Amino acid sequence: FLANYAPETKAQKAERRQRQAESGEQAASKPLQVKFGLNHVTKLVEDKKAKLVVIAHNVDPIELVIWLPALCRKMQVSYCIIKGKERLGAVVHQKTATCLALTEVREADKPELARLIEAIQTSAVDDKTRNSWGDGIMS
Repeated sequence: FLANYAPETKAQKAERRQRQAESGEQAASKPLQVKFGLNHVTKLVEDKKAKLVVIAHNVDPIELVIWLPALCRKMQVSYCIIKGKERLGAVVHQKTATCLALTEVREADKPELARLIEAIQTSAVDDKTRNSWGDGIMS
């Protein structure tokens, strides 16, 4: 699903800009693409612009992203943790990427995104389960 929203490569961007310069047309609306980079994704989550955040499991040091799920829960943004920062990097034409964020999708892909988010949320542990351990009994 994320491969459909991969950012354009440098060669594709140069070709697109060359075509725009030759035809004299103005730049179209901003492209729908995956956003990446820890600072950028953090800003998108804080602004509640991110619809889905994908976090790599093998970030080193882990302290770089350990707080990101808590921020996503606080801002009510769906998130998932997947294997391999290399797999995330392949989506955005980089060697590795710690996290990705989807902000907008095409109308045709909205039902698929909704199904994906629903599957992620049902497989995740809800907050009531997370906070209920210990039974609250004091002896």
